Amino acid sequence: MQIIRFAGLKAEPWRNGGGVTREIARQAAPDGGWDWRVSIADVTKAGDFSPFPGMERVLTVVEGDLLLLTVDGSEQPVEKYRPYRFDGGAATSAKLPTGDIRDLNVIARKGAFKGFASIIELSRKRAHPVFEGQLGVLLQGQATVSEGEARPVELGRYDAVAGSDERSPEILGRGFLAVVSVDPVSRED
Repeated sequence: MQIIRFAGLKAEPWRNGGGVTREIARQAAPDGGWDWRVSIADVTKAGDFSPFPGMERVLTVVEGDLLLLTVDGSEQPVEKYRPYRFDGGAATSAKLPTGDIRDLNVIARKGAFKGFASIIELSRKRAHPVFEGQLGVLLQGQATVSEGEARPVELGRYDAVAGSDERSPEILGRGFLAVVSVDPVSRED
């Protein structure tokens, strides 16, 4: 069972100085970059987002109330726990009408991968499995994760659990969990 502890992730400053990003997972690309990335970012001032041409983004506010995104001239309010998909290469800027926010980002190369983020409410009575190709990220509350007969391990806020089909980790608790997946896009000939 792989647990990625948020406290152990390195904060990398943005190029524009408007915040920091902590990378949870990525798939390397042949060119030395990456084909997809999952990260958590702190947005501390209004301004332009770094462009990611050829990528598609799914952004979910996970702390704070509201982010006002302007994507290619169109303003879009992004509320807490409501994923928003947009073109990573689009001219994008943000306003923080209710203060600083933290967001979960899924960025994937268009035509090769498709990223998804769903927010679910956890239960103390029914465990939520995390399957191969998924990450479960604890957004709020208290939870444990276990695999098979193994003893449950406590999760901290923003800790991530990598899924598995062989012995799927199961998350049990009270709060909210982001379930993230990045799927290869099948190409029809």
